[in-house]
Amino acid sequence: MAEENFVDYVKICCRSGAGGAGSVHFYRDRFNARGGPDGGDGGRGGHIILRGNRNVWTLLALKYRKHVIAEPGGHGSASTSFGANGKDVILDVPLGTVVKDAETGEIEFEITEDGEEEILVPGGRGGQGNAHFATPSNQTPRYAQPGEYGREEWKILELKVLADVGLVGFPNAGKSTLLSVITAAKPKIGDYPFTTLTPNLGIVPYRDSRSFIVADIPGIIEKAHEGKGLGHRFLRHIERNSTLLFMIPADTDSLRKEYDILLNELQQFNPELLDKPRVLAITKCDLVDEEIKSWLKPELPEGIPFVFISSITQEGITELKDLLWTTVSATISESQESAKPKVKPKRDPYAKYALPKERPPAHIPWDDDEGDDTPTVGWDYEDGGR
Repeated sequence: MAEENFVDYVKICCRSGAGGAGSVHFYRDRFNARGGPDGGDGGRGGHIILRGNRNVWTLLALKYRKHVIAEPGGHGSASTSFGANGKDVILDVPLGTVVKDAETGEIEFEITEDGEEEILVPGGRGGQGNAHFATPSNQTPRYAQPGEYGREEWKILELKVLADVGLVGFPNAGKSTLLSVITAAKPKIGDYPFTTLTPNLGIVPYRDSRSFIVADIPGIIEKAHEGKGLGHRFLRHIERNSTLLFMIPADTDSLRKEYDILLNELQQFNPELLDKPRVLAITKCDLVDEEIKSWLKPELPEGIPFVFISSITQEGITELKDLLWTTVSATISESQESAKPKVKPKRDPYAKYALPKERPPAHIPWDDDEGDDTPTVGWDYEDGGR
């Protein structure tokens, strides 16, 4: 994927459709000049909906679509006819998309499954017609409800790539080269720092038709949390990775120092990242011999599984795949055993607005002497109308 086509952050203005007004109407025909109320309800305004799509990998489609507007609902009419619901706007987004409120920064929900749908901004509810308000003491209600206004809100969509293994390392540590060797991905490779400017994904084939996904993250440097280099912008992509693969070149001055710097940058970004399983790969081992490898082993951090690899000579690649698969599968097994069956609770899109379940009707004058049986839609004179 071209770097300019990878978009992991967009801010869009969403305006849902207004609800249709309820109708004020009384039944009339050639044999019945004084029929009862039969005004229909207004239709619901169109929702703006996000839908997870596993075939979408970026938010590029929304980059140049700053305003998303849904249709309003239709008004109610005679014979208790309901107004048509406004057409919903469905936006396909990649899995791992997080939705935030642009004003408060609060996380509202996340799309993690293919086909999963969540209402981003709900449409206004349609007003009830006067047929709903007939009672024994008021058999001819001359009022109905107006529809609710549509809602206009700014939303932030952030993409957090879903992968099994995230590659963490300094620039020029050999991350992109490794990805091109163990997967069919073709990332940009160069002998200068920050060759990778956007995350790259690849699927690693394993034994017995099994596979796992690896994410190549742009390089991290010391004090990245202060904005140096590319900063921490792309570190959010490894928050959803189950295993972190630290990659440090064998020709570096101090393996332990680089490892501690990377660990500190992760902690500055999100301390929870330190709880993820870690694997260490010493890269570019084609530049050193066995004697130097024996000198490097005492510098390695304790308790972290490691392997010496070379993407050029394929040294240690098979051992690395075995180690990563063992770590990933163990992590998945533990999470499945400890977690209860995941059933997402039904999210009420109207909950945040604290809307009353019962809305008072808007009183509407009804002139019954003109002989006009045209339905009147809901109108609220105190509110200045719809």
